[in-house]
Amino acid sequence: MRTSRLDTLAARSLGPFFVFAGAMHFVLPEKYEAIVPPWAGDAHQIVAFSGVAEIAGGAAAIAGAPRLLTRWWLIALLVAVFPANLYMALNPEEIAGLSIPRWTLWARLPLQGLFIAWVVRGTR
Repeated sequence: MRTSRLDTLAARSLGPFFVFAGAMHFVLPEKYEAIVPPWAGDAHQIVAFSGVAEIAGGAAAIAGAPRLLTRWWLIALLVAVFPANLYMALNPEEIAGLSIPRWTLWARLPLQGLFIAWVVRGTR
């Protein structure tokens, strides 16, 4: 299969993006903990685990780990964090410090699908 410039860009940007996103879980944990649905369990542990999972997936993409494994790891991660995004859209009044328009919370939900498409393209 021939690699396009878009494939190359997707592959090169994927790892750094997920490493950065995962690191932010430790830089601003309270922002992430605030969007963990109450039914999900200990928000601090969930945020730490998801941060490590993002860093690991990003590092795998950077290191050239088996692409299929990296693809499914990152897709599973994106699916796993979707309930937090949905919770935030459904209950913005329950999120401390949240000051963005409600429509943006709903508009960001389809971004998970775009992120999944990016993962697929970047791990071909």
